[in-house]
Amino acid sequence: MSRAAIFLDRDGVLNDPVPDGDGPPESPYHPEDVHLSTGAVEGARALRAAGFALVVVTNQPAAAKGTATVAALMAVNSRVREVLADAAVELDGWYTCLHHPAGTVPELSGPCDCRKPAAGMLLQAARELDLDLAASWIVGDSDSDVGAGERAGVRTALVEHPGSAHRRSDLVAPDVRAADLAEAAAAIVAAA
Repeated sequence: MSRAAIFLDRDGVLNDPVPDGDGPPESPYHPEDVHLSTGAVEGARALRAAGFALVVVTNQPAAAKGTATVAALMAVNSRVREVLADAAVELDGWYTCLHHPAGTVPELSGPCDCRKPAAGMLLQAARELDLDLAASWIVGDSDSDVGAGERAGVRTALVEHPGSAHRRSDLVAPDVRAADLAEAAAAIVAAA
């Protein structure tokens, strides 16, 4: 029987973005830079307790852009999983898009079906994990997360993490706006 899921973006929902020189904060490129976001553990636990599957869907284009290696990005993913597991948060799946349409590494560049706002990662997870998209949500911190959720037919929650404000506009209309995953989880559970 299909199960409802919460699709979780990584940076800005589960872990904090990190300073990136003079530019806005971005994804961590080193495991030691991984710090869970406020409310991440509390929110994930509440969603799990409510019976949702927890599935990470994350864009990580730094390898395509040549600013980090695939191995470094996978090490960061592993560290996020590790600190969540240490906090007794169990994940049901993890999907990473390494592509970027304007990348400099040919095998990771150009269009793809998985990079949010495309719905590819959500649709793949639904097939592989037998998930009920109509009963599911995506929780992300950017316009592209909301777009992916809309394309996949799931409800949307936008976490307004201060470190990722540059990835949001007023052009999207999520079902829920929240300060962190704990606040989003409370709204999602109340709506279930």
